Amino acid sequence: MADLKVKIHNLEFKNPVTVASGTFGFGEEMAEFFDLSLLGGIFVKGLTIKNREGHVYPRMAETPSGMLNAVGLQNKGIDYFIDHIYPNIKHLDTHIIANVNGSTVEEYIEVTEKLNDLEKVTAIELNISCPNVKEGGMLFGISCPSAIAVTDAIRKVYKKTLIVKLSPNVTDIAEMARAVEGAGADSISLINTLLGMAINAEKRKPILSTITGGLSGPAIKPVALRMVWQVYHAVKVPIIGIGGIMNATDAIEFFLAGSSAIQVGTANFIDPMASLKIIDGINEYLNRHSFQSVNEIIGLLET
Repeated sequence: MADLKVKIHNLEFKNPVTVASGTFGFGEEMAEFFDLSLLGGIFVKGLTIKNREGHVYPRMAETPSGMLNAVGLQNKGIDYFIDHIYPNIKHLDTHIIANVNGSTVEEYIEVTEKLNDLEKVTAIELNISCPNVKEGGMLFGISCPSAIAVTDAIRKVYKKTLIVKLSPNVTDIAEMARAVEGAGADSISLINTLLGMAINAEKRKPILSTITGGLSGPAIKPVALRMVWQVYHAVKVPIIGIGGIMNATDAIEFFLAGSSAIQVGTANFIDPMASLKIIDGINEYLNRHSFQSVNEIIGLLET
């Protein structure tokens, strides 16, 4: 078997396959399907400072080669996670990464500080695709000054590995990546969902209650690959690739483009075992091409 171990900052992952935030719950919901310790890591459902009910239904819609979601970060808040969910998953022999969200820099800081002392939460993924209420609802992640401000603030209070998740809804993804790297990001995950919408032609109305939502799945893979490749050539920190990864071939493409690890998202809704199949497929590819380690193919794309 090939060596599947990779490093994200100072963390060693047993393999490069993780599951994306919002697609796998908090892990415990999927434990009946397989041993979760076989995963490289679990990016848990997004956390906020207080309970959020999320958006009203309908908030998901199937689209050609993908899906739209407007769940709205539904969760019971960081304190509930610490008291009721963390005790049930801290035994898992894999990295648990908390996805941190906020409407102000202060909220991001509050959530982060509460995670500092959770031993089994080895990193946070800073979701900067959130509306900044102090800036009139503009997303933190589409403005370099806002992205720098929130990343810098979290870097000052967080002791462990800081992963910043980038929005693709920007003009220059490489510029945004360099900005958060300069502000202290240890790693970058990309891409978050693309902004899209779906319409019911018979009713002449939007399908989602929010009108627009986040597009994920195979439809966004070409965009994600392009952005990973651009960011790989723009920064020195490791990249975690996301976007339409349904099988091992998809994952290999992300490694070749420059990802050190990947997140499986929409595929989990179709096949809860998708991530394990991808791990096996990566190993088969490496053996077939006589690579000893997955690290040998990171950024190996010939152009």
